Amino acid sequence: MSGTSLDGIDAALVQFDLTQFAGHLIHTVYLPYPETLREKLLEIHFSGNDEIHRAALLSNELSGLYSQVVSRLLAESATAPGNIDAIGCHGQTVRHRPDVGYTIQLANPSLLAELTGIAVVADFRSRDIAAGGQGAPLVPAFHAAALRHPKIHRVIVNIGGISNLTDLPPSGKIIGFDCGPGNLLLDAWCQRHTGQQFDLAGAWGLGGENLPELFKKLAAHTFFSAPAPKSAGREEFNLDWLISHLSGDESAQDVQATLLKLTTYGIAQAIETYSPKAQEIYICGGGAHNTALMQSLHTELPGKFVASTDALGISPDWLEAHAFAWLARQTLLGLPGNLTEVTGARHPCVLGAVYPA
Repeated sequence: MSGTSLDGIDAALVQFDLTQFAGHLIHTVYLPYPETLREKLLEIHFSGNDEIHRAALLSNELSGLYSQVVSRLLAESATAPGNIDAIGCHGQTVRHRPDVGYTIQLANPSLLAELTGIAVVADFRSRDIAAGGQGAPLVPAFHAAALRHPKIHRVIVNIGGISNLTDLPPSGKIIGFDCGPGNLLLDAWCQRHTGQQFDLAGAWGLGGENLPELFKKLAAHTFFSAPAPKSAGREEFNLDWLISHLSGDESAQDVQATLLKLTTYGIAQAIETYSPKAQEIYICGGGAHNTALMQSLHTELPGKFVASTDALGISPDWLEAHAFAWLARQTLLGLPGNLTEVTGARHPCVLGAVYPA
């Protein structure tokens, strides 16, 4: 898994059997992106010269890194490649435009299969979009399989580059959708002004104050008021969009504090609108490590239990990689991987394409 935060690659080795539908997490590996690769991926999010060639080269470079991660994962867990049924490879999203019928995740699954000698399942989102869906979020189907409680109404919030939630009532319909920016703007603004890739524990932003007028402008983005199902990416939320709302006189730390409030707002208003009866809110993704963000969510969601998925015995860092292993298994078994009430697709779909070893 490599997400919109563009920080690196998460790899999870997961074993499934008939008694563990959600699977058992055996081992994990994380490989950070080289800064040069990260810069190239950021550049190709927007139109530029010779995009097709650059995208193809990036797909090959990414697949080389994915192969390295797989090798490390197998070596560290003493697992033979022949014991692996498949690699579920999400790829790196560089365009997400369900509004016009496409999404692009860079990867070369054929090359990855060749380098590892293992079958690859990739391109998970396109089939859902072809059926009229958003192609995102896809992880709610796994949340339902692994984290639904028979008596307690839960919400799972994944705070990666973009935030998304899954509403898990004890019974009845499951819903899920993107809430707005997660770490994407926080990380970009922090790196621009401190040189650090992210604001560790939210400490730098805590030195600033929310700017009410700026927050009002940012929160007026039409995405927040749009009905679910909905999904977002860098197309909607990026530094150029943020800067277009600045006067230029703001303190950088005040802007960071305001962005934290915006991330909190997107999540809290989504829960209040769509999951008002939820009792427990569990956070996963990189945002679970942002102490300031977690405290802000506690404040904005009074009366609800808010914690990271660690409280459920599932590391917030590995839940999404685990989920794409599960989605790859669904593909191999010919089972749907999307929830139509989440993505808005016309019907359940078997997601992804299989590239044999």
